[in-house]
Amino acid sequence: MEKVGHYIIRGFILTFLAMFFCGGIYTGSVTMVAQIFFKDKANGSMIEIDGINYGSSLVGQHFTGNRYMWGRFISVERDFIKVNKPKEKEVFYPTASNISPAGIRYEKLIKQRINRIKSVYTEKKDTPIPVELITGSGSGLDPHISYKAAVYQVERLARVRKIDEHKIKEIIDKCTDDKLLGILGEKTVNVFKVNLYLDGILI
Repeated sequence: MEKVGHYIIRGFILTFLAMFFCGGIYTGSVTMVAQIFFKDKANGSMIEIDGINYGSSLVGQHFTGNRYMWGRFISVERDFIKVNKPKEKEVFYPTASNISPAGIRYEKLIKQRINRIKSVYTEKKDTPIPVELITGSGSGLDPHISYKAAVYQVERLARVRKIDEHKIKEIIDKCTDDKLLGILGEKTVNVFKVNLYLDGILI
């Protein structure tokens, strides 16, 4: 029995030390280093201007108006949060979708998206629609589209906002990420940032 008690005590001691070093010291050290050297990334790469938080540059947002660049389609959930009782504030947030790409429902959604784009881009009936504008990403949260899909929208944005197409392209270039290591993948454009530039929030 003494040996059993000895092993139990040792087990508790080892468990406590593991929790202390792995759950406390290690976690605290990593958090401290992240907050000191990588504060922006550690806190979600949020875009905050003049005290207003517009969202994370890593998460796509739901833009549908003709004045804005369109990104990948995002499933949006609606919820209510308590602000000051009894008032409530309606909030929207993106979420992943469980719709199967092989299902009839998904096929109908794609057709609806194609018809919508064709109704707006009547002058581009013979131009293939970039696939990002009619599909969602794997996570359902991707804020990026290809450079080609961004340029596809330049004419509409310039016409609706009554500004020069060259200005739109300059904004797109500011929000473009190059290929990984210069060779992998393709150039991508952050749609969220483009729209903040278009509205004059980012300058």
